[in-house]
Amino acid sequence: MLGKKVSSSRKHQLKSLMLSIAKGILEEEEREREEAKRRYIAETCPPVSMPRTMQELQDLCKEIHRKIDGIDEERYDLEMKVNKADKEIDDLKIKVQDLMGKFKKPVLKKVRMSADAMLKALLGSKHTVNLDLRANLKQVKKEVKDEDKELRDVGDWRKNIEDKSGMDGRKKMFEAEA
Repeated sequence: MLGKKVSSSRKHQLKSLMLSIAKGILEEEEREREEAKRRYIAETCPPVSMPRTMQELQDLCKEIHRKIDGIDEERYDLEMKVNKADKEIDDLKIKVQDLMGKFKKPVLKKVRMSADAMLKALLGSKHTVNLDLRANLKQVKKEVKDEDKELRDVGDWRKNIEDKSGMDGRKKMFEAEA
């Protein structure tokens, strides 16, 4: 293979040589195609001889119609094959995209569903389980603390302040402490 030491002029020369060879090959292929086309036309389409009578003209028209029908059927068959191949190609492209994972995810709508409805949608109508989430919660008994009880017993704070105000209130405080 070519190393890094090949000069740019040499690269250009090799490139132009390759292009000239490719051009000669393409011209040869074109000549072969033209020759094949001429041979095919000579085989399938003989020169037309104009009929001299009305019966010969009708026979020629019937034969041309038969050939047209045959070619039309062949064209239809080929068209169906091409359509089928196109569908297969599209399916394979989709499979390749799926495998590569390079496709846009569609934007999903937000749907509000209960847990029961979600399970029913996922598992079908045969699965009917009612999820009562509160039934699974642990029952806890509340313990009443003594401090909370005293605070509740005190009652209204305004009444408590009125009792402590004035000389009667101070007298009660001293009596309570002693």
